[in-house]
Amino acid sequence: MALPAARPGIQLPASAAAKRAELLERLARRAYRHGEFTLASGRRSHHYVNCKPVSLSGEGLALLGCLLLEQVEPEASAVAGLTLGADPLVSAVAMAAAQGGRSLDALIVRKEAKGHGTGAWLEGPLPEPGSTITVLEDVVTTGGSSLKAVQQLRQAGYVVKRVVTIVDRQEGGLEAMVAAGLELCSLFLLEDVAATAAAGAAATGASAGPAA
Repeated sequence: MALPAARPGIQLPASAAAKRAELLERLARRAYRHGEFTLASGRRSHHYVNCKPVSLSGEGLALLGCLLLEQVEPEASAVAGLTLGADPLVSAVAMAAAQGGRSLDALIVRKEAKGHGTGAWLEGPLPEPGSTITVLEDVVTTGGSSLKAVQQLRQAGYVVKRVVTIVDRQEGGLEAMVAAGLELCSLFLLEDVAATAAAGAAATGASAGPAA
């Protein structure tokens, strides 16, 4: 029996600027909604951002792996993030690093310690204590999720100086990071995603309103 023909591989844009533009368009189209929403923090907002439809797609992951990796500190031994939002991100960045010849492991920070076995907070190949780890996040609002990950990593003996997020919602997360002695690097601000979504809706005559 003949095997099916191989599908062509994903063709990513060549330049970093083109990759950013492609990722921003995907976020505006698939991750953003405008309407009336209650956020995880309990706040009300006209903007909702859920990056998972992008970060759990093959093409989205390929773009994110490349662009997030550019923001990881050169001296970092690993990337880490709080489950669930950061799970695909740390994996994508570790793979992108390996494809480029760089050794960079991925760690997942649990929301609570494992209830059996070692009772670990961290999953993955642990670097030596004192190693630098970059924290990844999909969306930063107040910064609480990222700071929880940072706390566990620092308690485990690692150096954490930078948090890299896909989208900064511009609602106090940057200030919280600075107060904790952290640098926040954002691929995009909420205003970038919202403006791109509005422009796309205007161009097609559609609505960027809330999903059903």
